[in-house]
Amino acid sequence: MLVGLIIACEVGFWVLLAGGLALRYLAGMPRLGAALLLCEPLLELVLLVASFVDLKNGGEPSWRHGVAALYIGYTVGYGHYTVKWLDGHAAHRFAGGPKPPGSKYGKARAVHEWKLWTRTLAAAAVAYGLLQAGIWYVGDAAGTAQLQAGQGVALKVVGIQALIAATYTIWPRKAPAGAADPDAPLAETKR
Repeated sequence: MLVGLIIACEVGFWVLLAGGLALRYLAGMPRLGAALLLCEPLLELVLLVASFVDLKNGGEPSWRHGVAALYIGYTVGYGHYTVKWLDGHAAHRFAGGPKPPGSKYGKARAVHEWKLWTRTLAAAAVAYGLLQAGIWYVGDAAGTAQLQAGQGVALKVVGIQALIAATYTIWPRKAPAGAADPDAPLAETKR
């Protein structure tokens, strides 16, 4: 049941996101679209409650609970960022808005990657905390191995994201020949 709910929440996230953006930019109903986008955290609340109800009703702690916690952590760390990123691209594509800024090269890209790492850290902290709450709630050290494994996954993801950010810091990508240097002062890039 919990796996089905996780899948339903993931599908629901993207349906609400697409519906909210379609209402905002295609149907010209920005308030209704924003209201739909604001409903997305309710999905995570439902998943959180269902996960703890499953444990309360004697469900054995398993990888499903770990996935639920990681999903909720991702939503806390990246949910707003994802919605804002997609909203900016939808505004550019469908409403004539400005092209969303992007940092592909140099120091700006390294800074962007470290910002993503802080989001990953927040997501992992939430997932880790939820899993720890589950461990305390179950109380059986032998029965919580799967929850502890989920905590390990969260820490590994933080480590991998740190390595990615470090590579952009140590070996920054160079802009292609003829492209403006993203780290150059603004006066130098004007012609």
